[in-house]
Amino acid sequence: MTQSSSPVAANSTEAGAPHLKRVLGLWDLIFYGIVLIQPIAPIPLFGVAQQRSGGFIVDTLLIAMAAMMITAFSFGRMSALYPSAGSAYTYVCRGLNPHLGFLAGWAMVLEYLLQPLINAVWVSVALHRLFPQLPYWVAALLFIVVITYLNLRGVKASARANEVLLAFMFIIIAAFFVLGVRYILVTAGFGALFSMKPFYVPETFNFTAVRRATSLAALTYVGFDGVTTLAEDVKNPKRNVLLATVGVCFLVGILGGLEVYLGQVIWPDYHTFPNLETAFVDIGRRVGGPLLSNAMAAMLILAATGTALSGGLGAARLLFGMGRDNVLPRRIFGHLDEHNTPSFNLWLIGGLAFVGAMFLGFDKAAEVLNFGAFLAFMGVNLATVRQFYFSKLAHHKRNILPDCLLPLFGFLFCFWIWLGLQPVAMIVGGIWFLVGILWVGFQTRWFRDKPVAIDFSGK
Repeated sequence: MTQSSSPVAANSTEAGAPHLKRVLGLWDLIFYGIVLIQPIAPIPLFGVAQQRSGGFIVDTLLIAMAAMMITAFSFGRMSALYPSAGSAYTYVCRGLNPHLGFLAGWAMVLEYLLQPLINAVWVSVALHRLFPQLPYWVAALLFIVVITYLNLRGVKASARANEVLLAFMFIIIAAFFVLGVRYILVTAGFGALFSMKPFYVPETFNFTAVRRATSLAALTYVGFDGVTTLAEDVKNPKRNVLLATVGVCFLVGILGGLEVYLGQVIWPDYHTFPNLETAFVDIGRRVGGPLLSNAMAAMLILAATGTALSGGLGAARLLFGMGRDNVLPRRIFGHLDEHNTPSFNLWLIGGLAFVGAMFLGFDKAAEVLNFGAFLAFMGVNLATVRQFYFSKLAHHKRNILPDCLLPLFGFLFCFWIWLGLQPVAMIVGGIWFLVGILWVGFQTRWFRDKPVAIDFSGK
């Protein structure tokens, strides 16, 4: 694909055309990004990541944060050139090659499809713990049927409901911090608040285990790139989108790091958790009794339900767009029922979520999602190198550190984390990616034609 000498010009509207008002400031973007990721993002991962890392989940979050901040820098720079709902797909398509862009989009489709599955698994485990007489598979089936039914009926969470949920999250987190610090002071004294044990214990620290767990903990940050989709609504987008994407990763990493640090100090022996998926609920019970424990469980279930609803609908709309544009078979994926709903896609996503909940489980599903996400992240870092260092951009003076070395290091950092994925994630993700390669090859006469564009706008 021939690169324009000025991609900004290619995306700017012509004189007299309507423009979106640039009303959002830096902190508006950061708040939006935190809402997307959620301030409790690492809590559902806590028990599993603790076990995987050998008891050093804080390290995994900080390592993943470093990789995500560098990648966020690349996303921010590319969004100034190509503001689009496609995000990684658009950046790789424009910055590298349309065929590679299609594969980045294909990887993003996997991320969309697995969001409902991950949330279904966590909620099902939590419900099974709260109501032991309810079998796990029944809880999973009920949850997925309810979510699918609500999406078929067009039930959507309002912005006000999301704001109330976010406020509820911050209240519970604040209560956990206060009660957690109090518990540590009473049981272990002031010095225990500043322990190095959550970071490093010579006898038990295993860097290979920490690295492999980082590929799971990185799920905490997935979704930060949603900030870039607001580039056309932002004051001074070249500066603010970049700062917001990096800032969201930093703030979520620091807040999440404090949450899991306290969790490690309060309950250092991960071998004794009654259930790994709901380990943080048990930590809540230890410091705040049944009230905090139940409030934390309710918070996590509500958050997962909201994410499953929006994730399932987003995935269904994405599949519909791909069917409508003949990226996928139109008769199935481009179908709308009498309520103007992509019902076939919603039932398909529900079926995949149930099958995945039975065979993958939370940690494996999360790593399969990260398989696709990190491939897209690597593509954006490489696209940044080519776009800013090797392409001739109008009014841009090349600088080897931000234009080449930093995004190249981001690529290698993401690649290193990606290589730590579990074999199941590599196999499932690899099959998905192979299908994408064969499909785009078939559609483009084995890469002689440009692939059909994927519409990530959700319209």
